[in-house]
Amino acid sequence: MFSSSPDQPTPSHDEQLDAASSSSSALTFTIHARDPHSAARVGTIQTPHGAIPTPIYMPVGTQASVKAITPAELETLGAKIILSNTYHLLLRPGPDLIASFGGLHDFMQWPRPILTDSGGFQVFSLGHLRKLTEEGVLFRSHLDGSELFLTPERVIAVEEQYGADIILPLDECLPYPTTPQASVIAMERTHRWAERALAAKRRPDQALFGITQGAFDPALRSASARFIGALPFSGFSIGGLSVGEPKELMWPMLEATIAELPDGKPRHLLGVGSPEDLLEGVARGVDMFDCVLPTRTARNGGLYTKHGRVNIRAARFRAERGPIEPGCDCATCQTFSAGYLHHLARAGELLYYRLGTIHNLRFMARLMEQARQAIADGSFASFKADFLAGYQPVNEQVREAQRRKWQAARALERSKS
Repeated sequence: MFSSSPDQPTPSHDEQLDAASSSSSALTFTIHARDPHSAARVGTIQTPHGAIPTPIYMPVGTQASVKAITPAELETLGAKIILSNTYHLLLRPGPDLIASFGGLHDFMQWPRPILTDSGGFQVFSLGHLRKLTEEGVLFRSHLDGSELFLTPERVIAVEEQYGADIILPLDECLPYPTTPQASVIAMERTHRWAERALAAKRRPDQALFGITQGAFDPALRSASARFIGALPFSGFSIGGLSVGEPKELMWPMLEATIAELPDGKPRHLLGVGSPEDLLEGVARGVDMFDCVLPTRTARNGGLYTKHGRVNIRAARFRAERGPIEPGCDCATCQTFSAGYLHHLARAGELLYYRLGTIHNLRFMARLMEQARQAIADGSFASFKADFLAGYQPVNEQVREAQRRKWQAARALERSKS
């Protein structure tokens, strides 16, 4: 697919993207190669703030900041796009202030693309603090108790003030399990809100993605994808998955959705971010992923290696002189021993949060770089099989226990505010 002069090394897929000229249109998507054994594809999303190689993992900067990491470090780690949260930034510092700085890019000094979500996940995660109607969602702020009313039109107006390259409409995300009736109601409301969002959009330099829902019914998933896919969105985000359901249920729901989406537009799977899930999603045709898991896991002592996630606080790392991952090219592994990280984590030193986060984000970026190159080379099937053969995922029981622990901590935090 790529060519070079005989005396020069063949440039990698990412190197070629960095050399590409920027596009004046809001978004274009080009598919460069497909895996013959799966739905995986490698491509380029071109935005006003540069090229995004796909498939891609997007670090999450909820408050216009990826926790513990500077924008310059994010670029060094290989991040090409980040995600910020419409709801949280609306509460503080507010869209007017962000707009007065020239938008999110200038406010946080991040020169590459940004995607802003819609607040739809907070409809799910802050269920105890909101009232849902056909018109929109009335939130009670988790910060000071003040009321905040979000409509599809208000969300688009706020995101236009932020100035992100890709914006998402308001949607209704349901928990697992749910009822058939609730699934239909939420899906149809999401569809109506999608049409209202399209009508409200004014800025031509932003790309609006549609969000599919359908809960855990494959027929609804297919119907939602057909409806949203027929609307003039620039791409599609797949919502309502990774909300507590078992993975053996999540993958059929994803497949039912992707089967009905237009092939020539990017597909974004919301809220999925474990290494093994990224490769499974790529194999099913997902182009973009976002999740707080890699950074949150790092802050809590969980570091990724090619053999699986390890707990750096474990006693076995106390005297370990080597890096946490031999051969890792991140600044943490190139500079510090696992024994030192163990000490920092056990002592609660702030430096650990930075070093652990650097390692996990570089692990995720490198995994996607390798996946892109494997698809381009026609070797993705063997790459995925080799990785999954050596990688030990966290089992479902442990994962669920950790999720419940995090939810309990969040509930305690809310009760004190």
